[in-house]
Amino acid sequence: MVKLDKIVHRISLPDGVNASLEGNNVTISKDGNSVSREFRHPRLDISTAEDSVEVFCDLPRRSERALAGTWNAHLTNMVKGVDTGFEYRLQAVYSHFPMTIKVQGNKLTVNNLFGEKVPRVAKLPWSPSDVEVRVENKTDIIVKGSDREKVGQTAANIERCCVVKKRDRRVFQDGIYIVSKGV
Repeated sequence: MVKLDKIVHRISLPDGVNASLEGNNVTISKDGNSVSREFRHPRLDISTAEDSVEVFCDLPRRSERALAGTWNAHLTNMVKGVDTGFEYRLQAVYSHFPMTIKVQGNKLTVNNLFGEKVPRVAKLPWSPSDVEVRVENKTDIIVKGSDREKVGQTAANIERCCVVKKRDRRVFQDGIYIVSKGV
């Protein structure tokens, strides 16, 4: 098997995006919007330049090569999130009982799913400044933010609150589903 002498992943920063490194924490920011994350490993290093962030490993093993690629993906997502943001679209689907959806603080409430009297609640664990959730046209839910993991987890929480149990999923398809993931 071929041995690599070093691995260098270079993530270029678009105009207006800044990167700062404090110890093991990397912060990517643009126009007051910032995302930070801790990267800690004894053999991998992260450095910042004017227009790029670099992940470096000297004489990597297989696990370190994989981890360098993972860090590269995380940093790329952070840059993309701060620059353009992430947006998930969900849609509420019902056939007989019309459900109503409301966002109240850190909760999304789904009323009248399958005619149930007790509303279903999805937790929105982050503040509206981190992840914005809004309802349009009574059935469309839009989740926006700059941190891909927070946006994805919020969308998953909303989708999971409407899981159908003890019924055939092929017949009873009411619920809230992720329709698109993207920018």
